[in-house]
Amino acid sequence: MNLEDKIHIYKGDAVEILPSFQEKYDAIFIDAAKGKYPFFLKESIRMINKNGIIFADNILYKGYVMSDYNKHKQRTAVRNLREYIAQTMHNPELETEIFEVGDGLAVSRKK
Repeated sequence: MNLEDKIHIYKGDAVEILPSFQEKYDAIFIDAAKGKYPFFLKESIRMINKNGIIFADNILYKGYVMSDYNKHKQRTAVRNLREYIAQTMHNPELETEIFEVGDGLAVSRKK
């Protein structure tokens, strides 16, 4: 199977290059710096097709997101992962399920 014309590799900092992407996708997988998940959600919503799926890996971050964990080292990551979850749950464009498998997986479908 010849996939060279279907697979594109982009090099660079995703925070810098994603805003320039104009393509639409059926599926987006987020597995990045936990403190940047809200940014990646915003860009994903912009780039996902209707009925497309956004997967966010490690969304529960060792269980810290669902506890009262507040250690300085992970505070920003935990706060931003909680913000990501809140944004997906309260966004009328999305239907979201959180699965407690591994380190947590959020699956959102754009309506």
